[in-house]
Amino acid sequence: MEALFFYLFGGLSLISAGFVVFLRRPVHNAMALILTFFCLAGLYLLLHAEFIAVIQVLVYAGAIMVLFLFVIMLLSLEREESLQDPRGRLRRWIGGFLAVLVFLFLAPVWTLQVLPVLKGTFPPERVHEVGNTIWVARLLFTDYLLPFEVASILLLAAIVGAVFFAMRRL
Repeated sequence: MEALFFYLFGGLSLISAGFVVFLRRPVHNAMALILTFFCLAGLYLLLHAEFIAVIQVLVYAGAIMVLFLFVIMLLSLEREESLQDPRGRLRRWIGGFLAVLVFLFLAPVWTLQVLPVLKGTFPPERVHEVGNTIWVARLLFTDYLLPFEVASILLLAAIVGAVFFAMRRL
């Protein structure tokens, strides 16, 4: 039964992630991204990471996507059709090529350096003994405090920039 749910959530997340990339209207892309976030939360539940699943729904599908939709509506991106001209298509192909190139460069780093560290860091017996929430809180407020704060400052700067550009149009 667990395998059925895994394939269901995994397949839905892949399909909705494809919709995020290939749909034409930004609001539809954002709605497909929300579905992707919910499918990922389902996968986290299957991995017995309940805390991460709830945070996925509350933070990403809730707060962050509301901000994305707010910025989309504020900037009126529905009227933008810059990818229809030949230069836009060329930019899209160049962007896809660069994304694949970055992936090819980062994949060996991920498999050789990051995965071995993660495998030994959180033994399943210790996580079940202490609990997911305590592990996440301990890591978030000790080792990853600076990246957490930097991410919040970057989000704030992006929102201020979007409001600035929207006010400039008026």
